[in-house]
Amino acid sequence: MKPPVPFDCLPLDRLPRRSLGSAALGLMLMAGNANAAPLKASTPAQANPPSKPIGHLTPRVALALGGGSARGFAHIGVLKALDEAGYRADAVAGTSAGALVGACYAAGMSPWQIEEIALKVRDLDVADLSAANKRGLFAGEALQKLVNEQLRQQPIERFRLPFCAVTTQLVSGELLALKSGDAGLAVRASCAIPGVFVPALVNGQELVDGGLVSPLPVQQARQLGADFVIAVDVSTPPRNNTGAGLYEVILQSFEIMGRALIQLEAKQADLVIRPDTSRFSSTDFQSRRE
Repeated sequence: MKPPVPFDCLPLDRLPRRSLGSAALGLMLMAGNANAAPLKASTPAQANPPSKPIGHLTPRVALALGGGSARGFAHIGVLKALDEAGYRADAVAGTSAGALVGACYAAGMSPWQIEEIALKVRDLDVADLSAANKRGLFAGEALQKLVNEQLRQQPIERFRLPFCAVTTQLVSGELLALKSGDAGLAVRASCAIPGVFVPALVNGQELVDGGLVSPLPVQQARQLGADFVIAVDVSTPPRNNTGAGLYEVILQSFEIMGRALIQLEAKQADLVIRPDTSRFSSTDFQSRRE
């Protein structure tokens, strides 16, 4: 398998409008040509994808939206850039924050609608302290309710695009991709950082954050029927968090554990987009406008 094409920046305004399938087909053809010049992040137009789909050859393209807590808001910016350039995905897989943004997008919301919701939501809207349950700081029920309200109670199987939220089975440690049922509960489970959120109970199974097993869900995106997977990695190297509080320590520890997995999963993607989130911490929810 050819290594993925890294896009550390995304000058999509310089590319002609086309479907993601057409662009992916061009990149696939370039990747398969041993004599082709290598693609560079600074000159993505070198891929020269065709401007029109080529019938049945047009591949199905899926987005793999990675976790990143507050940095997950960067997914919205990537979706906006793709939309403005005329790009459309055929399926979405998301982990943690990527599941939250991905569910809204797969349900049919535009990136601008998702952004509007993100800007209106207050921390208190999802911070339901778990006084009775000692297994997490927050219950997670408020997040589940918020997601379902915004999606008008749509179950996943009624979404406009195929979607899955990646979770981890607490007992076995195995990955479980939720592809149907209660969308809010699926997002809640995918975002259930151990120690921060109480594990979510889905069909009798306790589920926690999918970032433990698949922080950048490339394979899950491919299993949705995709021929070409675009991974969006919003993670950053560990920060100097001297004096950080409990929440920050938990999140940074979680991110450190996931670094090797992210690097491995990124190699399985056909294209990797890495927006610059280095200025923001995983708890910097107040900078969502940036």
